[in-house]
Amino acid sequence: MILLGLGANLPSPEFGPPKETLEAALARMGDFGIRVAGRSRWYESTAVPPSDQPNFVNGVAAVETDLGPRELLDRLHVLEAEFGRVRRVRWEARIVDIDLLAYHDLVMGDPELQLKALVLPHPRMHERLFVLKPLAELAPDWKHPVLKKTAAELMKELPQGDIVEPLKG
Repeated sequence: MILLGLGANLPSPEFGPPKETLEAALARMGDFGIRVAGRSRWYESTAVPPSDQPNFVNGVAAVETDLGPRELLDRLHVLEAEFGRVRRVRWEARIVDIDLLAYHDLVMGDPELQLKALVLPHPRMHERLFVLKPLAELAPDWKHPVLKKTAAELMKELPQGDIVEPLKG
């Protein structure tokens, strides 16, 4: 299973509020050789790390593609740029963010080099409630290829405090 994490907390001039922008990004993936096979509901979450940013809209999608992991990530970055994403500062507010969370059971890369090289599975996905909660909904039987735990099991290990709730409306 190939898993993507999606998030946004700024409106897009073209698509409007974050939820609509994320829906448009999912719809556009077919033009990039990526087929959306399933997705979670949208969730509202506070920023991680905590900041004064607007809340995020997050979700997880399962996709199918003939692309390899590097090519897939490159195309996701092109898609983000087409939607107005500009990468300046780590963890800043953004119009759209699409992370490659897992590519089947592939394990690759050094988490210490994550900003310079592709790391799979995503090196912080197991620490993020805004990823694990929608992932547990979408694929309850999926197991982290390194930690060998489901998203629900990983959620139980997280400290309390983050707020991730189904988006209303």
